[in-house]
Amino acid sequence: MDIGLVGLGKMGGNMRERLRRAGHAVVGYDRNPDVSDVDSLAALVEALPSPKVVWVMVPAGDPTRATVKELGELLGEGDVVVDGGNSRWTDDIANAELLSGQGVGYVDCGVSGGVWGLENGYALMYGGDAADIAKVQPAFDSLKPEGDFGAVHAGKVGAGHFSKMVHNGIEYAVMQAYAEGWELLEAAELTDNVTEVFRSWREGTVIRSWLLDLMVAALDDDPGLSQIAGYAEDSGEGRWTVEAGIEHAVATPAITAALYARFVSRQEDSPTMKAVAAMRNQFGGHAVRTAAPKGGDASGATGHSPDQSGAAQQAGAGEGRQTGES
Repeated sequence: MDIGLVGLGKMGGNMRERLRRAGHAVVGYDRNPDVSDVDSLAALVEALPSPKVVWVMVPAGDPTRATVKELGELLGEGDVVVDGGNSRWTDDIANAELLSGQGVGYVDCGVSGGVWGLENGYALMYGGDAADIAKVQPAFDSLKPEGDFGAVHAGKVGAGHFSKMVHNGIEYAVMQAYAEGWELLEAAELTDNVTEVFRSWREGTVIRSWLLDLMVAALDDDPGLSQIAGYAEDSGEGRWTVEAGIEHAVATPAITAALYARFVSRQEDSPTMKAVAAMRNQFGGHAVRTAAPKGGDASGATGHSPDQSGAAQQAGAGEGRQTGES
């Protein structure tokens, strides 16, 4: 088939190559002229036969909305726009309504596979009208992994990105569980080789997965992960998953905790934990790592000062019993 592809970054560029390897004629456009086949969206549309199919792989939000709007002015009756980025499903509904006025179809497609997709294929979750899906189907068939699975018509417009959003929310929680397990194994100092323990889990266990494979690869590259900062960004889907859970009264505690852990990772010195330490010091005389607040117990970095009174020492020793954390 003939297809236009807008956005030729890491994902888009590899998708263009995979489609071409499968025999499709791909016209690519990117703001970077070094990777583009044409110099404008108008030139891309002009180069395609009708019905025209244009696949958009640009950042979610305003860049995608602007691209879809411009394509709506260039395309016509029977053409189709596919948004393969990480847009929020509510944007899909608005985009579809915008294009419908010109008789242009709209398909939203959640794409998973990252930099490995070129060789392994991309997991695809797409939403839209069956007639529009049919026009894109040859591309879906070539992009998906080999085998019976890896692609699904999830439902109406918005269903593709909603499914991908939940997929990414689950990903947050699974990665967090692996990470916490790794830290605990390292901290306990009972295991001689934590990397080999993780490697052993890759076969025969119920927690084996591709993410586990990638964790082992990371540990092989950098034992102890000393070259990596403990900072994790979030691209939006985790937040949207938690928000959707609230909207539908579905509890998502694991996903929510994983999202919040990423927020904490961005703080060199957590203001929240400063407040917790200050309150513990006030009500129980517990050790803090700075000068004690007024009314609290003077303490050093790792325990009570040697000149504390017996009463103060007793208050500190009572943590979890008489004084507790209330």
